[in-house]
Amino acid sequence: MDDYEKGREQFRKMVGDDRIEGLLERFRAVCPDFEKEVVSVVGGRIWTRGGIDLKTRSLCSLCVLAALGRVNALKLNFEMAIRNGATIDEIFEALFQVAVYAGFPAMWDALVKLEETLVELSPTMAEGSHAWMKS
Repeated sequence: MDDYEKGREQFRKMVGDDRIEGLLERFRAVCPDFEKEVVSVVGGRIWTRGGIDLKTRSLCSLCVLAALGRVNALKLNFEMAIRNGATIDEIFEALFQVAVYAGFPAMWDALVKLEETLVELSPTMAEGSHAWMKS
């Protein structure tokens, strides 16, 4: 199996059978080569590495993306983190690490994106997560 196929399978596991084609099409719509490289490199070479489990890899990714202010990528990575077994409380704790090293505004931006993501995934998830999310 080449890196592209490994990456496609890895992303399928992390976003689900029902959403993989939409994700790939979204990447393709930006730039066909972008889709190929993201799937091959990010999915096929990085997310399939050993050493740490997928939940830990997801939490690390969330911290980096939040610290850099990459809110578009955060949404997808919040979804994948949840599918990879991260709890909402674990995500909150990871984002507190971001607040300490990258600033509370970076955490706030990430929390807003997390709330949007949870509402889209399941309104009941957002309602049950924490009081601050109940507008």
